[in-house]
Amino acid sequence: MDIYKGLKNIFGFNEFKKGQKILIEGTLEGKDVLGVMPTGGGKSLCYQLPAVLMEGITIVISPLISLMKDQVDSLEEMGIPATFINSTLSDREFNIRLQDIKAKKYKILYIAPERLNTYLFLNLVKSIHISMVAVDEAHCISQWGHDFRPSYLEIPKFINSLDNRPVVSAYTATATREIVEEIKTLLGLRDPIVSIIGFDRPNLFYQVIKVRDKFKYLIDYLEENFREESGIIYCATRKTVGSLTEKLIEKGISAVSYHGGMDSNTRQKNQDDFIYNKVRVIVATNAFGLGIDKPDIRFVIHYNMPKNMEAYYQEAGRAGRDGEASDCILLYSPGDIVKQKFLIQSSTFSQERETMLYKNLQYLIDYCNTNKCLRNSILKYFGEEIEDEKCDNCGNCLSQSEMVDITIEAQKILSCIYRVRERYGATMITQILKGSKGKRILELGLDNLSTYGIMKEYTEPALKEIIMTLVAMDYIHMTADKYPVLKLTSASIPVLKGDVKVYHKKELLESKQITRKRTLDLEYIDENYDTKLFAELRELRYRLAQQKGVAPFIIFHDSTLKEMATYFPKDKEEFLRIKGIGLKKYENYGEDFINIIRDYLDRNNMDISNIKRVEIEKSLKVESIDRYEETYNCYLEGLSLEEIAKIRNFTPNTIIKHLERCEKRGKTVDWSRFIDDPAKEEKILKAIDQVGLERLRPIKEILPEEISYEDIRIIIIKNRLK
Repeated sequence: MDIYKGLKNIFGFNEFKKGQKILIEGTLEGKDVLGVMPTGGGKSLCYQLPAVLMEGITIVISPLISLMKDQVDSLEEMGIPATFINSTLSDREFNIRLQDIKAKKYKILYIAPERLNTYLFLNLVKSIHISMVAVDEAHCISQWGHDFRPSYLEIPKFINSLDNRPVVSAYTATATREIVEEIKTLLGLRDPIVSIIGFDRPNLFYQVIKVRDKFKYLIDYLEENFREESGIIYCATRKTVGSLTEKLIEKGISAVSYHGGMDSNTRQKNQDDFIYNKVRVIVATNAFGLGIDKPDIRFVIHYNMPKNMEAYYQEAGRAGRDGEASDCILLYSPGDIVKQKFLIQSSTFSQERETMLYKNLQYLIDYCNTNKCLRNSILKYFGEEIEDEKCDNCGNCLSQSEMVDITIEAQKILSCIYRVRERYGATMITQILKGSKGKRILELGLDNLSTYGIMKEYTEPALKEIIMTLVAMDYIHMTADKYPVLKLTSASIPVLKGDVKVYHKKELLESKQITRKRTLDLEYIDENYDTKLFAELRELRYRLAQQKGVAPFIIFHDSTLKEMATYFPKDKEEFLRIKGIGLKKYENYGEDFINIIRDYLDRNNMDISNIKRVEIEKSLKVESIDRYEETYNCYLEGLSLEEIAKIRNFTPNTIIKHLERCEKRGKTVDWSRFIDDPAKEEKILKAIDQVGLERLRPIKEILPEEISYEDIRIIIIKNRLK
């Protein structure tokens, strides 16, 4: 079986996603690979498909029990024999699985890193042929990453203990350049094929909201958005998780809690209830989510700010794995920054690691305070070049909140802290600035200060907001004491002297919601499906999932059901054309779903075998091809790249992608036509030889300014360097 037959017959797809093919082919050629792919980008298929095609068994090292179970359930549904070894197994179950593994009953084995170097497992692997070791969530091996797990350091020890070293593959969704290099080094990857396909998730809508009453905002949001769909609410502490869950339930919101302090049975039950769609919302600490495969999470709300950008991207990225529009909202308050700094200050980290933690936290603080595109802020953190100043699908791009100058206010606050000799906290400073007549203020003689009462026109919440913003901007340091004291940092001096301006985002009204644009250039199916049939198909899926004891999405994703409710497949041939349906899934469920569709058509006297069916197929299946054809037709007219971009209302980079797609379909594209100076090609190729193809930015940086990113991309495509 070749890779395309395997892709269609087993997984039910006709085309590979970006970056998958090079990794799969590399693995099958016996090369180590490293894939950095966004959540929902198809990392699992990159090791599952080769595992089926290679002789022997693939060992997948995975950090969470829940991920193992979901993956094994999903593989079994597709007819791929798989199993897992973890702490949930009884001694009897464990021994049976060991015997079945020795008997070559499985193609894929999931195992936790803690189990790798145990006596029983090391003894087992001596008697089996291991074709590949796949490391999922590979960023966990880096001590500088947001989710370091010491147990991952056992992986290279295990690989080195094997008599015959297998192919090694590593996958992650979150890794900076530094962490990518550390993964390669620590895992001992041998000249790996590296595929970094980008971190952008176009279907995700990012927004930062600053409100005084977070709970009110949350209730308003839940009542107005995705009322019938799932979401995660992340909180910084276990206490907040518990209290917020109780308050949501009191308001009639179906919710459960999840944090590390709960007993394992309750935690597992709550997680299952969420995954199986028995509850709408799960309120959790960062202990929840790594490896959760649920594709239809429509919103992720951070009730408190996480510890850094990597953690935020990982957690927010659990929304919209199926490619449909989903929300990622961060409810920001400067007080959250103080909590995160307390956690750093009260921990016993080395000076180097503490410095790094502060730096990473500061980037997220800047993200929360920026007035620029939020998506670009995320992409910039992960080292991607920014092509457009606006994404038109984040809160900042759609609202463009006004930034106001608060330099005078900042100077007054900083001066007050200086004049009390840095001895008091935010409450006392606020009272002095407002001119309080409180007993303690008068006893200490603080009413004699020159800063006493100089901001009495401000409300107490407004003053504290500015103070916390100055803490967030690192002009003020708040001590990690029981009663925190405000102290000036060296960065405050230029502000006091008037050399540096301080700006604050003028906040939107608390109740205002940014309206998402739905005109994104995405590939997910149009909303023309029959909603009533879709509801019946979901009900059938739920019943089957209950009978089999698996999550509904293990049987079919919502996107697959929507295609059924669009194309109305009435026989095996038509059913197998639906995305996500392979032969095994047809054998398991085809007749059940086809019968529902036939019955629905009969009950509603619908005849779609004529022109109407053809029109549906044209409007939905051909639409995505037509836009590439339109671009190609412009190319055939002899137009320049810029002229085509203007006519098609796309960026030049998008036009390049369209033409590349057309070329893959067998059309001829003369890329030389877009190279205005032959000397450019020589310069670009020399630059690529010098710095490699891993990133475009390093190539651009060593080239003359007149050479654009588009020039580089065209040369790469023309010379088949990908």
